[in-house]
Amino acid sequence: MARKPVLVVMAAGMGSRYGGLKQIDPVGSQGEAILDYSLYDAYKAGFETAVIIIKEAIRKDFMDTVGARLKKCPMEIRYACQELDKIPAGYTVPQGRAKPWGTCHAVMCARDAIGDAPFAVINSDDYYGASAFRVVYDALCQAQDGETYDYCMVGYELGKTVTENGSVARGVCQIDDKGYLTEVIERTAIETYEGGIRYLEDGVYTDLAPETIVSMNMWGFMPSFLDEIEGRFAAFLKDALKINPIKCEFFLPLPITQLIKEGKATFKVLSSPDRWYGVTYSADKPMVVAALKAMTEEGKYPDGLWK
Repeated sequence: MARKPVLVVMAAGMGSRYGGLKQIDPVGSQGEAILDYSLYDAYKAGFETAVIIIKEAIRKDFMDTVGARLKKCPMEIRYACQELDKIPAGYTVPQGRAKPWGTCHAVMCARDAIGDAPFAVINSDDYYGASAFRVVYDALCQAQDGETYDYCMVGYELGKTVTENGSVARGVCQIDDKGYLTEVIERTAIETYEGGIRYLEDGVYTDLAPETIVSMNMWGFMPSFLDEIEGRFAAFLKDALKINPIKCEFFLPLPITQLIKEGKATFKVLSSPDRWYGVTYSADKPMVVAALKAMTEEGKYPDGLWK
């Protein structure tokens, strides 16, 4: 019998643009963070186990706040640690490097906690909505690790995921006529302006349509993905350390696009009607607080998630 899907939450970021640890910042009436709402929705969707990826530098702050609340969460909560020195043999951390190695490295660091189960991956500081967890859970329950890997992602319209408070990073997706992902490119400087939405790369601005489907890092994988990214991380470091040793990051879109182009994996693009909310910047917080308050008043959430 196939193992039940596990939820993996990436919560190791240091919140440089936000100005603090946004993964623990309260947005709910009882002090809940966005992460609490994600776990609540995930549990309702069928997830029984969550793996939360943190880093040693924030462990005490995290465990004193979110960790303490989650003792009342009905899910099994496991923790994994993303640290700079968790890199392949033969490599050393460049002098002066403080930045984590990116989202793909975070998932690699959670391998032992995930085990051999299918798993979904999310960001800790993004509100995805209840329906997103239902569709990814159902897809993972049906997925097979066959000759071609059977993966998925939940896509969002770009126009519903941007902020007026600064630039954001999004995985811009190309999708075929059958609803499968063909490519995802990480754009790290997407912003709104008077004429619409655009991204900056190499000093050049390029417009993006509001209905463009983007990844908010809500992915569904089978255990095979963990094997694939381990081998690819060393190859990434070999080239990236020569170009940008202090800031290079192993983002999830890189191996995902490689696997698609190699014909080794398919990614079904799932959709959710729910609105995305996030806190890239501290100025984003009031809107998130107001939205969650309204949803609580509508009865979508109890006033106090873990009572």
